[in-house]
Amino acid sequence: MVLSDSSRVLAAILILSLVTVELGGVFVLLIVGGRRVATPLQLTFFRAGHAHAGVLLILGLVAQVLVDATTLTGVWEWVARALIPIAALLLPGGFFLSVARSGATSANRLKILIPTGAVVLAIGLVTLGVGLLAG
Repeated sequence: MVLSDSSRVLAAILILSLVTVELGGVFVLLIVGGRRVATPLQLTFFRAGHAHAGVLLILGLVAQVLVDATTLTGVWEWVARALIPIAALLLPGGFFLSVARSGATSANRLKILIPTGAVVLAIGLVTLGVGLLAG
């Protein structure tokens, strides 16, 4: 199998980005182990952000290969190719940034990134799915 240049470059970026997920895992472990202080809400949001980041980056990697298997071109190719990785930034970003202040017991306005990321993800997935069905 030969990847397109676009898939190869984006896949490399996504693989390198997984290092940040590893660091996030260390951060969550420090909280769970009592070495960092966090409120119950922060721990819940940090766990959710960490999980979403990992899963969505892997899904973004898979999407690169699948986009090459479609006949999508132009803007539709890039919607299918880029929106899943963009959601991998938005969703976890919303979970982490909305409770980042010390002692947070409620999420701030940046929680809007969570549903925004979900919509972006859905658009990317539907585009990719339709592209795969169309051949």
